[in-house]
Amino acid sequence: MSALAAKHKAINLGQGFPDFPCDRNLIASVNDAMLQNHNQYPPMIGIPELRNGIAKKIHSLHGHLYDADSEITITAGGTQGILTTVLCCVSPGDEVVIIEPAYDSYRPSIELAGGKAIAVSLNVLRDNQGRVSSYEIPWDQLKKVINSKTRLIMINTPHNPTGMVWQRSDLNKLAELVRGTNALILSDEVYEHMVYDGAQHESITRHPELVNRSFLISSFGKTYHVTGWKVGYVAAPAALTKEFRKIHQFNVFTVNTPMQFGLSQYLSEPKHYLNLPSYYQAKRDFFKAGLQKTGFKLLPTPGTYFQCVDYTGIKSPQNKLNEADFCTWLTTEVGVAAIPVSAFYEKPVESGVVRFCFAKQEQTLTEALNRLQNL
Repeated sequence: MSALAAKHKAINLGQGFPDFPCDRNLIASVNDAMLQNHNQYPPMIGIPELRNGIAKKIHSLHGHLYDADSEITITAGGTQGILTTVLCCVSPGDEVVIIEPAYDSYRPSIELAGGKAIAVSLNVLRDNQGRVSSYEIPWDQLKKVINSKTRLIMINTPHNPTGMVWQRSDLNKLAELVRGTNALILSDEVYEHMVYDGAQHESITRHPELVNRSFLISSFGKTYHVTGWKVGYVAAPAALTKEFRKIHQFNVFTVNTPMQFGLSQYLSEPKHYLNLPSYYQAKRDFFKAGLQKTGFKLLPTPGTYFQCVDYTGIKSPQNKLNEADFCTWLTTEVGVAAIPVSAFYEKPVESGVVRFCFAKQEQTLTEALNRLQNL
């Protein structure tokens, strides 16, 4: 969709990355690190300053204290953290539970490890006109598929692509399902600082039972608007981290040194992530207000920087197209790129929903809304 958007000079609200610059102070910190000759290999697990900063942040926000030396590893982005987690604990034939729609690296990571992906789909809730109104976790289905063969369960909150967030009650239900099993948890929380309306992000680290069997994945790229830097981290109990690092050492070894030093300095100021919910909520609300003047039905967006919409009620005859074809038409004819939610399933599930990214400048969002206003 991004290539199609570039070809047709469409406004790209498809791929999830900001079109605005990061804080120049962060760039200055990285530049200073390079000038101070922090340009050789750092420790394989990451520099102590950054790992200690992460441990302090998690403890202050969620109350769980990781040991920075034995339980936190710096990774080349969240996706590498996901792959390495899967490779370190999934053996050929092991079952891994994923919840679709799911981020597109989950299933290939499982297959690379020789595991078997067991997918359950979010329940799609509809209004009395048959249009999608929201999603919910399929607890009955999860209960059926979690068994003695389950090696890993992959969860994502806030959730890409739907924007839904897990609640404390959801973590309690998950704990009930895995109690008495050997299943581990991979909790993808790269959008952890994008939870809105005064709600609290319910990290896996806030659950004293689940945290002991979980890998936490997060990303500085998402938090600090530097997706191209590809720096993230994985936190897990020492025994799990030991296995994680056996893979990490040979598929990445280590991560960009000056960026680690720059990020460690920037992370020491909590305002840089504590202010993020209000920053992105303002963008969400601005974009939402504009979309409400169109024929799209807006789904709830309690988290992430994505807004999903049901397009089946718009005036155009293209409302009968499948999601991929609708996104192609939207890009080539209307001039705004979106992503079909059906693309986040192994076998496309058509629900008439597409995803926009609102991590854009107000000028970009305004121009996109102008193009969409007649739908």
